[in-house]
Amino acid sequence: MNALHINGNDLTLEAVREVATERRAALLSPDARQAVNQARAVVDEIVASNKVAYAITTGVGKLSDVRIAGDQIRELQVNLVRSHAVGVGEPLSLAETRAMMLLRANSLSKGHSGVRAIVIDTLCELLNRGVTPVVPSQGSVGASGDLAPLAHLALTLIGEGECFDEKGGRVSSAEVLRRGQIKPLVLEAKETISLINGTQAMLAVGTLALLAAETLVDTADVLGGLCCDALKGTDAAFDERIHKARPHAGQMKTAANLRRMLEGSQIRESHRQCGRVQDAYSLRCIPQVHGAVRDTLSHCRGVFETEANSAVDNPLVFLTNAKNAEGDVVSGGNFHGEPLAFALDFLAIALSALAGISERRIERLVNPALSEGLPPFLASGAGLNSGFMMPQVTAAALVSENKVLAHPASVDSITTSGNKEDYVSMGMTAASKLKRVVDNTRNVLAIEAMAVAQALDFLAPLKTSKRGQVAQAAIRSVCPTMEKDRVMYPDFGRIAALIASGKVAEALR
Repeated sequence: MNALHINGNDLTLEAVREVATERRAALLSPDARQAVNQARAVVDEIVASNKVAYAITTGVGKLSDVRIAGDQIRELQVNLVRSHAVGVGEPLSLAETRAMMLLRANSLSKGHSGVRAIVIDTLCELLNRGVTPVVPSQGSVGASGDLAPLAHLALTLIGEGECFDEKGGRVSSAEVLRRGQIKPLVLEAKETISLINGTQAMLAVGTLALLAAETLVDTADVLGGLCCDALKGTDAAFDERIHKARPHAGQMKTAANLRRMLEGSQIRESHRQCGRVQDAYSLRCIPQVHGAVRDTLSHCRGVFETEANSAVDNPLVFLTNAKNAEGDVVSGGNFHGEPLAFALDFLAIALSALAGISERRIERLVNPALSEGLPPFLASGAGLNSGFMMPQVTAAALVSENKVLAHPASVDSITTSGNKEDYVSMGMTAASKLKRVVDNTRNVLAIEAMAVAQALDFLAPLKTSKRGQVAQAAIRSVCPTMEKDRVMYPDFGRIAALIASGKVAEALR
């Protein structure tokens, strides 16, 4: 791939994924470099004239009334990095940390943060050489942004803290930088606060979760169509006229997907005159439920894309006369994570519904009172074999866990920093919960995929639609038919990986 040129204005979530997971290179664009240099000149002028400006010639937070000048300015930068690197818990994944690094570099590239261009260049160099700091996932309350996680990133920039090596072990940042011939930064006025004041940790986790969720909802449409077929449901509820009468974009998209998934199915034609008028909600209302999830994802994508291209540190620099290095340095609250926290919580709620309706379809597949003639628990020789009795229990456990995890973190707040930071977003908590909801939902869909493939096998020689056969073949490529009871958890793992790769969702295309 060509290198990504960042400028703080047009970064896409797909580009974040490419840098985070596919090692696409990132560079500061020439136009952005000029804007960054101009904003830096304003900061340099403030330092040279010893003017009072928050976080440039003062302390931070509750200590903002303490003047810092002369040689103390460099010392302040190091002290701020060290004092704020207080994270605990499991580290963010390599992909999440790389996404955070890119998002931080892009925000600084906007030209309102007052850092030197070398700070952005060094962030890009770390990305391009595969240097990934160890960033603990806990310790952020989401305002003043993700201070602790970002401080661990800044530690590596100054040659302190830890990085991951090629085998996932921990190595001192100083050693990794030495090996890569990367010179540690000596941070100047304002640069630490610009590095650690922002929402990039929660945004990185949320961005990768959202991209995964978009694959999950496509997969759920495929599996919902297969279940409708396997349970001999009617496609009347997916009639385009119904959805045009209530034209939510997501609902219309899912209904169209279901029509395509059932088009040409021999199974559907075999019972067209059966007389059933309508199905249970878990089949009939797939467009309304999956569609609402789609609309939620679309809303959150807009929030995340806006945030990815925003200046979110404090204070911000606004040029008034670039030629004479004149500008206003204005304190505000763009670091506050509330817009992201709401979106992250909303995503968790939506995915909990996606998993919930999937589990109800699993129940209909395995319950002989509901499964339209399929063997009890989809077992050959039911009684001697238990079949899919227990996978439904696992799905139920995951769905109920999601209900706990879907409780909004953003309704909480706790006062910090001597009551200066007295209302916070808890956005990082929302992001961390969301990761587990994504994983749980993927596993529920994996169980549904294995179950519906088994159900379709029992309906042979009748075949599902061409698209359905593509999806079933994908599932069967990693999971053979269950002729008798076997250990199933490896199957779930392989199918979950297949879902994450997008191979099941490809049936729609």
